[in-house]
Order: sequence, then structure tokens, then C-alpha cells
Amino acid sequence: MCGIVGHVSTSPVNQQIYDSLLLLQHRGQDSTGIATSEGRTLHMVKAKGQVREGYRTRDMRTLLGNVGLGHVRYATAGSAKNEDEVQPFYVNAPYGLILVHNGNLTNTRELSDQLFRIDRRHLNSSSDTELLLNVLANELQQSVGDDLTTDEIFDAVARVDERVEGSYAAIALIAGFGLLAFRDPFGIRPLILGHRHDEVGRDEWVVASESLVLEAGGYEIVRDVEPGEAIFISTAGELFSRQCSDRPRLAPCSFEYVYLARPDSVMNGVSIYETRLRMGETLAAKIKREMTAGDIDVVMPIPDSGRPTATQLAHELNLPYREGFYKNRYVGRTFIMPGQKVRKKSVRQKLNALSTEFKGKNVLLVDDSIVRGTTSKEIVEMARQAGAKSVTFASAAPAVRYPHVYGINMPTRGELVASGRTVEEVASVISADRLVYQDIDDLTEAITRGSDLTELDLSCFNGEYVTGTVTPEYLAWLEATRTS
Repeated sequence: MCGIVGHVSTSPVNQQIYDSLLLLQHRGQDSTGIATSEGRTLHMVKAKGQVREGYRTRDMRTLLGNVGLGHVRYATAGSAKNEDEVQPFYVNAPYGLILVHNGNLTNTRELSDQLFRIDRRHLNSSSDTELLLNVLANELQQSVGDDLTTDEIFDAVARVDERVEGSYAAIALIAGFGLLAFRDPFGIRPLILGHRHDEVGRDEWVVASESLVLEAGGYEIVRDVEPGEAIFISTAGELFSRQCSDRPRLAPCSFEYVYLARPDSVMNGVSIYETRLRMGETLAAKIKREMTAGDIDVVMPIPDSGRPTATQLAHELNLPYREGFYKNRYVGRTFIMPGQKVRKKSVRQKLNALSTEFKGKNVLLVDDSIVRGTTSKEIVEMARQAGAKSVTFASAAPAVRYPHVYGINMPTRGELVASGRTVEEVASVISADRLVYQDIDDLTEAITRGSDLTELDLSCFNGEYVTGTVTPEYLAWLEATRTS
């Protein structure tokens, strides 16, 4: 999971990219980078940590030009500590290319071998983003010339699509030519296009991971980048697009709707906030079926992503809704922090239980999901220490039982608390009196209701990988070589 953005403007673009990355900070806190194009000269600044601490005035002054891109990273491949893997990545041939990427490639072993043996390209990191950049560069190399055409660019992307497997929403700068954005044939990771006019009516464009970037910048939402589509915007603001895949099929990641995206975003025509309200409706219906009246006195959310679901759930159950946990907003999202020890410590730093809301009550806690169980267990224990009589835990998402290989840090089954355990066993692990999971069909209905979506990637819940290329051998290799 990462956040990416690209701007084509009629004025210096550095501040616009910085502001956009602040809005996407929830998608990654490990590192950040900005690159701009000034004619055929490329400028780049990369830093570890969050956006506000990553850039200085002197850095911003070096980022010249009206075209640029930016990235916030949450490491899902490679190392979070290795500065060589901070995005964007750059290669000087052909033309000069810089690329940012959100997603995970699943045929990295084959691509690495091809790039070394056949394409004669050297890699400096284990990042699949550097792989993707070099595959793109190699395909563009076949069209080297001063008059690079949009057809040649789109042909190169089509060849990338033939070689690369997995998920990718990518934005690239081609020095002296413009900005290229493309999305994998399944549209697993999000990418949306926006447009506005400057004060004299000239076109300005943005592509970003989430629609909130567009709305905050005064852009009109044009549409989502289609699965398998490539969009090229010249330095003069001319937009071109083409379907580059012969197998496009929209199946976006369901976990975006559950947790990753901000509630004020719209993805693939679906409101994240309204989806999370509907998740509360369907979860309430299941609780009515499985529990008797009087088992619950009060409903409380785990801030922040659990709040819309908890609000609607309380309404459907006709129960009091209370804010039992106060959130320290200066601590990042615990799910995307590296390492179990850091996550566990951060829960107590992030949340504080209000004992007046818990004391003597049968509490229903509502969270967006349960992945490793670390956060959930700490929260249940905090509720008990605050005086809760009993604690029922409800997950707005189904049980996460399988690795997520498309850009979320769930690489091994051993890290997933629900893998190989019954619901009762998971409840015991997290110290809850009762546990209720959302059903997969109900989650699907909550996301797709009233939309044109007909398919989702639900692989972390049901083990069915939409690309069709994820094999048991690959999963075994992943588990043997990668931990979060």
C-alpha cells in the first residue's frame, strides 16, 4: 500500500505535490519522495519518514518545473529501512525516466532474471518498483528517438502488461515529454484522473490514488483510470489515452474499502464512507441473528476507520453509541507500522480508554478488521482495565485467513491470527468474550450495492487471487522469504 500522485500544471508544481502527499499520508509513513521535470532536466528529493519531516525549504527550491510526481511509502516488498528502496526510482535511459508505483508484482523472480540475462539491465535494490521501471524503460528503448509518439508510449505499456504480473498503479515522468499513468488489467490498486483550468483557462491535470486529492485541489473528477489503460499528458497539457491490455477486468481490492482509503474518497464510483455505513448495516443483521437482547449495553468504535461502521451498527441495533477511546492523532496508523513490537507499543500511545464509558458495561467494540490480532488484543485488555463487564468484538471485515499479495503487508499465514483458527479460538487469542466477523457475501454487497462493480479481489478472505497467476509454490516462496 502506497500513495501516489502526478501533476501537470502551468506553474511550478512542487508545492502542489507536497500538499497532495500530505493528504495521502495515511497510505504510507515509511518514506516519501518528490520528482519534477524542468524541460529535459529531472529533479528529485527522497527522504525517510513522513511528508512534514521529509522536506526542507532548500529541498523544495530544487524541485523546479511544471510537471511532477510524488510518493508516500508503506513497505510491502523490499525493506522499510533501506534508503535505496525509497521511491521514486530513476533510470537515465531512454530519455530519463522516473517512476512511482502502488502495488506488488508477483513474478519478480522471473522479471529479475529476464532483465539481467536478456535485457542487460542492472538493479540496485530488491524493490519491485525498480523492476517495473526497468521493464518500462526497456520497452520504451525500442522506440528511441527525438520524436517519441504517444502510440510508441502506449505500445511500450502494452508490452509491459504482457510481461508483468500482479498489481500496479504507476505514474512515470518521461523527461521532456510528459507524464504517463497506467493501471494493471484488473484495476486492483486505485488511480483517478482530475482536471481544472488555471486563471487564464489553460488545462491542468492530476492523477492520484484517491479522489480527496482532486477535491482538495479544486480539480473536477474526470474518471478512474480504467484497468489496463494508460494515460499520457504532455508537458503542454494535452491528454491522450488508450486501452493497452487485451484482458481488462475491473476487480479492485476490497481492503481499500475496509481500511486503506480515507472515508472522504470515492473509488471506482463507490463512496468509501457510504460503503462503511453499509458494512454496519450488514454486520448488525448478523449480530441480531447470533446474539440475544441484553448482551450489549453500548457500541464503541475503534478510531478512526471503525467509526462509520460502528455508528450505523448502533443505529440498526437501537443501542447507545459512545466514544470510549480517545485517539492521539500524533501517532500513525498501527497496521502500517513496521514490526509487531512497534505496533503493540503504539496502540497504548495511540489510544486511551475513558473509564467512565466502560465501567460496569457490556461493551461491543467495532473495528474495521482483525489482521494480526496485536492491536485487537491490546484494545480488549484496555477495555477490561477500564472496567468493562464484558467485551464483544465485531470486525467490519471477514476473517483475514490468507496472504495478501497485491500490495498490503500480509505476506505470511503465520502472521494472520485467523489463519487455521476458528472464530472462538480467535476470540480467545484476543481475549474477547465473543467475536463476530462480517460475512464475505455481506462485505461484497456493502461495497458493490448501487454501483457498476461486479467483482472484487477478496483474496485475503477467501484465498481466490483474481489474477489467476498466484500459485501455491509462489505463496510458499513468499512465506519463506518475507515477513512484515
